[in-house]
Amino acid sequence: MEPLRCQTCAIRHRAICGALPAEALTSLNSIARDRTIRAGEIILSPLDEAPPLANIVSGIVKLTNGLPDGRSQIVGLQFASDFLGRPFKNTCTYVAEAVTDVKLCSYPRSEFEAISLLYPDLQDNLLKHTLDELDAARQWMLLLGRKSAREKIASFLLLVGQRNLDDGCGAAHDTNFVSLNLPLTRSDIADFLGLTTETVSRQLSRLKNEGLIRLEGGRTVVIPNLEHMNIVASGQ
Repeated sequence: MEPLRCQTCAIRHRAICGALPAEALTSLNSIARDRTIRAGEIILSPLDEAPPLANIVSGIVKLTNGLPDGRSQIVGLQFASDFLGRPFKNTCTYVAEAVTDVKLCSYPRSEFEAISLLYPDLQDNLLKHTLDELDAARQWMLLLGRKSAREKIASFLLLVGQRNLDDGCGAAHDTNFVSLNLPLTRSDIADFLGLTTETVSRQLSRLKNEGLIRLEGGRTVVIPNLEHMNIVASGQ
């Protein structure tokens, strides 16, 4: 029988622990600890020794890489059900910062690694997670290198919008419609997409004027038709 923590977990079917046998879940549950990270707090950094590993239960995390001269770049966003950290490597190459309040299901590194060696299903899930991240990184390289500013903004909205739907947000009766709160400031969006803040604001206004989005308040964006947004994002 699954542990109670796992039975009531909102992400259990999508996280790396999803579809594991009860014995493996019980082992993971025995070392799991709930953590709440406030928006703006650092979760992982290259300064950490043997940083912990975690499933993101709720909230959004941004990953940032930096240069010695202080320049930095947002290189990724992680959402609920994503896995944070890299097993079998005792260092972290990026800074992971909570964009919103974040809830984690955290595991001590050495104990998690020991359990993962006992259960091939968990190793398979870790591999799938890694390959999914690799696919996403390749798609983001294409976005940064070839897409126009308009296509970049549309792609970013699709990324956040789709994750809102995956997490059960938006309009449950219509998977072609989503209402979302932008997880990043316009300055951060610009950094993430390789644009200027002015360009981000200009492109959002253009999408609004074309009826592709509605802006409600400071950060709420309504995408009435995800299919139409996907056409914009793909340059069609």
